Amino acid sequence: MAIKSRSKVSAEFSMSSMSDLVFLLLIFFMITSTMIAPNALKLLLPSSNSQTQAKPFTTVSIKDMNDGTYVFAVGTQPCDEADVEQLLIRELVGQEEPYVSLHVDKSVPMEQVVKIMNISKNNNWKLILATKPE
Repeated sequence: MAIKSRSKVSAEFSMSSMSDLVFLLLIFFMITSTMIAPNALKLLLPSSNSQTQAKPFTTVSIKDMNDGTYVFAVGTQPCDEADVEQLLIRELVGQEEPYVSLHVDKSVPMEQVVKIMNISKNNNWKLILATKPE
């Protein structure tokens, strides 16, 4: 009697489980990469050695009075911190692509600068941070 055993190992390999694994890894890395991206404000920082291409329509100045208070000014008009946004809206009404130049003393904390940056971002204005030439 000739009984043949069928215990041969198949040399075929199923790629379906491997492709499922690669697909799941791809989805995982796409989701985690979008969570890592920082939510930053875009600033137009002029070079210290040359002029910026954009001409600002108005300026915002913040001066440290060395006693814990800060003086804000829109253009040449001094104002309170709460009135900065309203004065800027009044000056920039009707402008197509408004640019605001921000002049800040070295000793002013970043918290005060970020307040003006947030006002600019909320109103879709471009902000130029003024620097002193070297």
